[in-house]
Amino acid sequence: MAEQVFPTKGNLLATRKSLALARLGYDLMDRKRSILIREMMLLIDQAKTVRDEIDETYKTAYKALQRANMTQGLCDEVARCIPEEQSIRITYRSVMGVEIPHILYEKRDPALSYSLGSTNSQHDIAYLCFDRCKYLTITLAEVENSVYRLAVAIKKAQRRANALQNIIIPGFEENEAFISGALEEKEREEFSRLKVIRHTKMKAVNSEE
Repeated sequence: MAEQVFPTKGNLLATRKSLALARLGYDLMDRKRSILIREMMLLIDQAKTVRDEIDETYKTAYKALQRANMTQGLCDEVARCIPEEQSIRITYRSVMGVEIPHILYEKRDPALSYSLGSTNSQHDIAYLCFDRCKYLTITLAEVENSVYRLAVAIKKAQRRANALQNIIIPGFEENEAFISGALEEKEREEFSRLKVIRHTKMKAVNSEE
């Protein structure tokens, strides 16, 4: 038995109420876990798609950069002309109480910040590919961080659901059975006692007659 309780009707009602709440809590926790898993699986598929696109874009970008370095020399000076990204902001949205990051950024068409006379087409290709990688990396960072947070929340929900299912609910069920059995036994004893008293009274009345 999970916890020794005194077999009274009040304790029986309290135990049944706690058992009902525990079962409701398990249902809600199981539902939360299912929703979080579904959300995470969608994000995992999205992450795979973005990761594959990033890999291909980086390959194209580095090949173009290599050709640009071979045809016009190192691009260090040109790279310093590229402005830093300043428009990124992070907000959050809630999924079943789990805070999921949402990255806001202003996606603009690439603007030339270097001289066309000092570069060639390979440099332009590399610049466009790396600019595309920047936005893909922002998306991937948002998705992968969301997947991590969801995985942590799912693990916690799983532990709590297991505790409710395997420890708390069986404990309340055991207490309910113990109290019900004790009260039924007490009622049987009371019934037997009253029956003996009644029989004794009837016997006394008959003897007086």
